[in-house]
Amino acid sequence: MAGRVRRRKDLRLRRGYAERKGLFPEHVPYRANGESASDRARVSEGPGAVFAVATYNVHRWSGVRGGVRWFPDRATTVIAELDADILALQEVLRPAQGPDPLEHLARELHLHFAFAPTRRHRLGVLGNAILSRWPMQAVISIDLSFGRLEPRSAIAAQFEGSGNAVGVVATHLAIVDRVRNRQVRTLLGHPDLQGPVVLLGDMNAWRRCPATRELDHAFTELHHNRAWPASFPVARPVLALDRIYARGAQISELQTHASEAAFQGSDHLPVHATVLLDDGV
Repeated sequence: MAGRVRRRKDLRLRRGYAERKGLFPEHVPYRANGESASDRARVSEGPGAVFAVATYNVHRWSGVRGGVRWFPDRATTVIAELDADILALQEVLRPAQGPDPLEHLARELHLHFAFAPTRRHRLGVLGNAILSRWPMQAVISIDLSFGRLEPRSAIAAQFEGSGNAVGVVATHLAIVDRVRNRQVRTLLGHPDLQGPVVLLGDMNAWRRCPATRELDHAFTELHHNRAWPASFPVARPVLALDRIYARGAQISELQTHASEAAFQGSDHLPVHATVLLDDGV
């Protein structure tokens, strides 16, 4: 009986997807959009020499268990607790119809946001987002889809303020080592990612591989696999999937955010850190 109920539910979801398919973009990722989500958003020049960042895989707003039910308020609570200046989100689901949790979240917390979709979902599009206290001077999307089975992308934003300029990249890399290695090389060599850069996201670094070593070596030699805080699965974290790297800057106070809300908000714990821009950059 339970199996028949699940099959009927899956059939209804597929039919709903077919009806909504025409509302989705034909090609993803397309150019990212950056918006100020609220007139009350705190507008200032931009980051200073020291600012706080975080990365969080929100699991399609479906909480720790996943499934088709949405709990965006849980993620909003966690993000409010983090109180980061700049925050990267992965597995952000923006529906084709109905209220948009990302826009609501940004408005609720008085943050600017930018979003770049990665692939279609039966309810809308999935992608990466950047939330910020400051407006973004420029936003681009980077296609990282090097395999048919794993569409991937990154979103990059440029910030300028207080004499400092810094790029911030949010991404969700592939599970397959070979593909992830190509994605890392693409990010490291991208012509628009010059000067100080902070790279945040779900790197899927579930074991040592060339891609992980290249990121560790190219961005900083201060961190290696043993130093990264475990963030997945949320019930008993053992894998350091979610990471923060910096080039032309230093990372300090790197840790997971393990609050009561975070254990219910997603299947990943968020990771946060302080960024210190190097002198003279």
